[in-house]
Amino acid sequence: MPENGPENRNNSPYILVLGMGGTISGISENVDNPRQYQAGKVSVKNLVKSAGLATLGGLKVASKQVANIDSQNLTEAQLTELGQLVTRGLDDPLLKGLVITQGTDTIEEVGVFLHLTCGSKAKLAAKRIVLTGAMLPSNALHTDGPSNLSNALRWASSAFDECPGGVYGVFAGKVCLGMDLSKRHSTDLDAPLQAAFCSAVETIDPAWLSMVKARLSPPNIDLPIPENDAWPWVEILTSHAGARPESVAIWIGSGVQGLVVAGTGLGGFHASWSPSLKIAVAQGIAIVRSSRTGAGFVSSDIPEKEIDGMVAAGNLSAPKARIGLQLALNAAKRLNDTSTLTTWSDLFLKTTHFQPNARNPE
Repeated sequence: MPENGPENRNNSPYILVLGMGGTISGISENVDNPRQYQAGKVSVKNLVKSAGLATLGGLKVASKQVANIDSQNLTEAQLTELGQLVTRGLDDPLLKGLVITQGTDTIEEVGVFLHLTCGSKAKLAAKRIVLTGAMLPSNALHTDGPSNLSNALRWASSAFDECPGGVYGVFAGKVCLGMDLSKRHSTDLDAPLQAAFCSAVETIDPAWLSMVKARLSPPNIDLPIPENDAWPWVEILTSHAGARPESVAIWIGSGVQGLVVAGTGLGGFHASWSPSLKIAVAQGIAIVRSSRTGAGFVSSDIPEKEIDGMVAAGNLSAPKARIGLQLALNAAKRLNDTSTLTTWSDLFLKTTHFQPNARNPE
């Protein structure tokens, strides 16, 4: 599977870096304004070289280019390919950890996708899947890419036995759970984990470690990775002042399979949407209600009684809830095709309702 390095020929243990593109692989032609750049111009092989870590704690570092894109253009087919590569890597006894270089614009979708499809497998295998990237292109004067990649490689390969296998994110010298990644600032170097409870990579915060163990301890299932052409069609609708009923009604009869409503505050939505949402549910469209605030917990029947058939997103942002709903719809279809009857809502609630992400965990 790796493209570079003699790992397979020598049957040596190794860390694998999967390249997806993004700002970390970007090039700017304007030295005075490095935020004018093109993503996906530097290969993952060269990114690994720039980090200066050909070996790490006796482990060799290999790489594979999966994609090299601006992450705003991430496709579902690319998620499928990434998930399948990660799954195969977790089955390789010589592979000790994975690092994924990913654009920050859609890193929250990738984080929750990998947690829901590979997280339990990674925990059982005692291997870490680490997402990282950059907020500045590779040739910027103070680019953050090499340091982020170095820290991610160290976290993936660390023998820190008390911290379980799973999906993580590493940026700006800090580490968080991959499911908590969410870009909440357009330029800050720690933007992808500003809303997450974190620890310094070098010195583990005991409170953070306790939270990680609590969040990853309940037994869970990995949802199946959809085939390229099997991703359910799910869209996001954002409630706002002056929202019109046509914003929802237009989707009824369109073939869409699910809607995520990004409501205001606690997840409420404009009253003009209620009649069309009730019709959508009655016609079999799966609906999840989240908050456009991007953080906090959305609970059932709060701020008002839930429309029958609608499900609250818990602590998932709208983009994360969309991925969770797609995976739940796909899993329900596959199970029902094998005569194992279940509902998308049961699967969604069972696999996505994590404990609230608090900076001071209970």
